[in-house]
Amino acid sequence: MTSEDLLTRSRRLWAGCAAVPTDYPAGTAGATVLVSPDSGLCPPGWVGVVVLGGTALITAPTEQSAERLRRAAVELPPAALGDPERLGRLVPLAQVLGPANLAYLDATEFTPVELTQESYAMVESTLDEPAVHALLARASEADREECALADVTSPVFVLRDGDQVLAATGYRTWRGGAAHLSVLTDAAYRSRGLARAAASAAVAHAIAAGLLPQWRARPAASRRVAAALGFRDLGVQLSCKLAD
Repeated sequence: MTSEDLLTRSRRLWAGCAAVPTDYPAGTAGATVLVSPDSGLCPPGWVGVVVLGGTALITAPTEQSAERLRRAAVELPPAALGDPERLGRLVPLAQVLGPANLAYLDATEFTPVELTQESYAMVESTLDEPAVHALLARASEADREECALADVTSPVFVLRDGDQVLAATGYRTWRGGAAHLSVLTDAAYRSRGLARAAASAAVAHAIAAGLLPQWRARPAASRRVAAALGFRDLGVQLSCKLAD
């Protein structure tokens, strides 16, 4: 799959999440602003912004908010619409989630990672396993929200040291054929390559299922894990609530 094919597929995925008809998958530069109260780009009542390859898709909950965003889209290049600081100068924002980088993986560019610690084991598990619950309990609230491991619909792949789970990963299947990856590593065992080894198992499972692996992340460390596995950064996602 070429870079352009990967971009087209990722745009089509987010167009489907907009919940209203759109020609956003077309490769033309610019911004598409839609009224979509049921948009999957953001929480209900918020504005969702996805920027991919020089084009922006924006959903707004009302026509009034959409018109404010259309005026901003005239003033700003598409890439800047995913920057809350620049967008907020034209459209005051009350709350912001993100921006988070969006990365996608072509199966031919996947770089699997093998375990290097012989004492560790990678096994398939479920969210119901007590050791997975214990990993989630040890994590900070911010880490649990960032990884969204509790939302996965795939098997959970865990990296163990004896009875303790050091890292766990899986993915949630999105409408449109994406596998949205989640990975959580015990804070005491980070910077040892465990996230890459664990995520590699989930990515391989997603590829075998014919899904498009998607990695959404804000922390630089998470983005480095994605890059090591072969993911390409293609854009950003931003959710924001407009000020009155």
